[in-house]
Amino acid sequence: MHEDPARGRVGECALEVYPPPVKATATCARYRAKGAPPPPPPPRAAGQPRGSGGRSRPTAAPPPERRAGAAPQPFRPPLPREIDIDMDIDEFRRVLREVLSEELGVGRAEMGGRWEGGEIVLRPGKEGTAEKRIPLDVFFHKIVMLRDKLRVLEQKINAHEGLSDAEKVQLQAYITGCYGTLTTFNVLFARREDGFAGSGRDD
Repeated sequence: MHEDPARGRVGECALEVYPPPVKATATCARYRAKGAPPPPPPPRAAGQPRGSGGRSRPTAAPPPERRAGAAPQPFRPPLPREIDIDMDIDEFRRVLREVLSEELGVGRAEMGGRWEGGEIVLRPGKEGTAEKRIPLDVFFHKIVMLRDKLRVLEQKINAHEGLSDAEKVQLQAYITGCYGTLTTFNVLFARREDGFAGSGRDD
């Protein structure tokens, strides 16, 4: 504090809320006497996540426009930008599944019951060489991973802004051909709709 000829006793704001000089008689809404308890936080509205400080939630981004010729995408409920701690466990699991599916291209598929515990046996024609056995569940997992990666590639092609519609159609035809080649393994899926779908003549 010091004396100012025009303002009287002035000084600096300890909380740096107001620029100096500050008159000795000025008051601050954030002032708290030494040893006094902090003010209680504002009440949290129902469904509002903790730590939001009363701030309004960001609005969800509008869905991207589907380009001409792109395959229609299945409807998915919009994912929240913030995880609400008040959501029930089923809602949290749904959000988690959607995030994993979108980021990793992971889909759910079950192997047919008759194949559980089975093996693929690779028996060489040359005598004296050992055969190779692959558990069917391991092989099926690799087939599902290949299917999911092809689906992600298909989505990337359809959403690519640098490709023309003609180029997308051509690349899509290559992917459809891959699906048709892999329809042999549809017999492993518990549900046929989870398997590969070719152009029709390849199924």
